[in-house]
Order: sequence, then C-alpha cells, then structure tokens
Amino acid sequence: MVEIKVTEVLKEGLNVGIKNAPSLIVATLLWILTIWIPYINVGTTIAMCSIPVSLSKGEVLSPTFIFDAKFRKKMGDFFILEGLMNMAVLFAMVFLIIPAYVLSYAWSQAIYLLLDKEITSTEALTMSNKLTYGYKWKLFGIDLLIFICIGLAICVLGGIAFYIKDVFGVLVYAIILILSAPFMMGCHGVIYRLLTTESQTED
Repeated sequence: MVEIKVTEVLKEGLNVGIKNAPSLIVATLLWILTIWIPYINVGTTIAMCSIPVSLSKGEVLSPTFIFDAKFRKKMGDFFILEGLMNMAVLFAMVFLIIPAYVLSYAWSQAIYLLLDKEITSTEALTMSNKLTYGYKWKLFGIDLLIFICIGLAICVLGGIAFYIKDVFGVLVYAIILILSAPFMMGCHGVIYRLLTTESQTED
C-alpha cells in the first residue's frame, strides 16, 4: 500500500501548479470564454477534467489543448459516467449525507481513469473504488487543507484589498481563485500518479 503524505502532496502539487500555471490559467480563461459554444464546450470541459492526468505524467501542456478533437470523442462515456455518479451520490445523500461523501471519494479517480485508459465508464468506477480503498479520509483531508489555504488567502489578502477599495477587493478575490486552480489541479495530479503507480506495482 503506497504511502500518501499530505504535506508532500501539497508541496509537490504547489510546485507542479506553479510550473504549469501560465498554461493552466490561459486554458481556464479559454474554457470560460468558450463555455457558451454548443458541442465545443463539451470537449473543452472534458479536456479541463483531464488536466490532472497530464500533470501526473509530467506533460507540458499547451493552453489550446482543450480544443483537441480527441476529447469530444469521449463525450458519450463522459456523460454516462457523470450520470451514474451523480445519480448514485444523490441517492446516497438520503442516508444522512455521509455515504454520499464516501461514494464521492471512492469514485474521485473515475474521470481521470476514463480519460487516461481504454476502459468503460463502469470499469472506471470499479477501478477508482479499488484505488481509493483505504485512502478516502486522507483524500478528504488533502481537499480540506487545500480549501483552508485558499480560504485564508481570500480572507486575508482579499479582506485587506476590499478594505482599501471595493473594486480592488473583488479583483483580488478573482485573482486568488484563478491562481488557486493550478494548485488544486497539481495536487490532484500528484494523487492520481501515486494511486495508479501503486496499481501498476501490484499488477
């Protein structure tokens, strides 16, 4: 069983995020600008979901990669997977919410596996459940720390900027949120690499 160290995931995720920040920020802005274009927006959204997979392999991303036609070819499997996960999680919420969180983390790698490997939606769910077994609390802890870090940055830096001037504060909020995206993607890429490395070692 691979050891996932929270501090190391955050540290490496930050380094990976900083290294790829320009490309990821431009890609995010391109995604926002084109989200209203039918059909194209499906491919770009799937591409954005695939970023942690590319980061886990140390690939250098071009911002325009989100327009690659290969992502639109995954549209059917992507919608099936999202539909299965959302319906199951929604049903699990009836049981006092906690099972929904457990399912969410059990299947947290499914999208990455679907886009990374030649497998079906159901196979991705099964494999993700296997990969995350024994790690769910740690994955939850990492996500919680990421949001705490971002929240503190927003409260402190954004609060100071907002105190100086309202418009300046809103701008700082937006900048922090945009800059936090590469950090989150980097951390998720590190986690995916560690979990799939363990799987390959077992095979």
